[in-house]
Amino acid sequence: MDLDSVRTFVAAADAGRFQEAAAELAVTQQAVSKRIAALERILGVRLFTRTPRGAELTIDGQAFLPHARELLRVAERAVASVRAGSRPLRVDVIASRSGASGLMRGFHRAHPEIELDVVMLFDIETAVAAIRSGVIDASFRAVAVPGRLLPEDIESVRVLDEALQLLTGPAHALAGSRSVTVAQLAGHRIWMPGIVPGTEWAAYYDDLVAEFGLAIEATGPNFGSDALLDTIADTPALATFMGEQTRLVWPADHGLRRIPVTDPTPVYPHSLLWHRDNPHPALATLRAHLAATAAGHDAAGTWAPGWTRRS
Repeated sequence: MDLDSVRTFVAAADAGRFQEAAAELAVTQQAVSKRIAALERILGVRLFTRTPRGAELTIDGQAFLPHARELLRVAERAVASVRAGSRPLRVDVIASRSGASGLMRGFHRAHPEIELDVVMLFDIETAVAAIRSGVIDASFRAVAVPGRLLPEDIESVRVLDEALQLLTGPAHALAGSRSVTVAQLAGHRIWMPGIVPGTEWAAYYDDLVAEFGLAIEATGPNFGSDALLDTIADTPALATFMGEQTRLVWPADHGLRRIPVTDPTPVYPHSLLWHRDNPHPALATLRAHLAATAAGHDAAGTWAPGWTRRS
């Protein structure tokens, strides 16, 4: 059933004259007549009776009128459900305790009026596919993994260089250090069971190992951050890397130490990805917020992989 015909029927019923309905709808009176006639053919009934005073509803027209109004209300609600700005802004942050999640918390504090849906997708291919299909509006990722360029319709901008820190237990040989150089880490076992081959963070740590001759182990099952912290606290021979803005909580008796890494400081490059044709108004607000709050990139004394997009 054509909604323009239904809308024309309701306008004519309310006005009582086809001429007035035509003026309200900004169409010709002939167009009104044609739409009403088409609707009558579909329904198989007469909806109006012409009179000297205009057009009056038949019994069938009176019966159809409340349903016609409801059809238009349902159509309007359907359109409103997908209209730009009428739904929450959906953003992928990879992990709830990550630096990207912290950026979104800062955005929410600055713009509490914007409704958000925060999701956590695993790999960059899934995130890009979700952006292109409209399932999400944006994603925080390291851009771009070697050999896997972003599609031309995906835009990106670098929003955070997050310094890595060394996390050790109290009995680790470096636990008493106020800072450690990358060279000092050579020969120490760095355990990171969350590294998954093929991911952008695996590519990052592969380059870090190759550049500085570090020993990063990804052995064993990944039981999550709590199990990782328990192991690091109890095993003097192991340490791990953690982003400076990663927020984890552990028992006080663990005695864990977060130690800055220097000369140079490895930084993990977070970029925001989005579809160039995404019309959601809150996406522009998010990008402006990140542009205003982001620090500089590639600062002196820092290191990031050569494949990281400088944008």
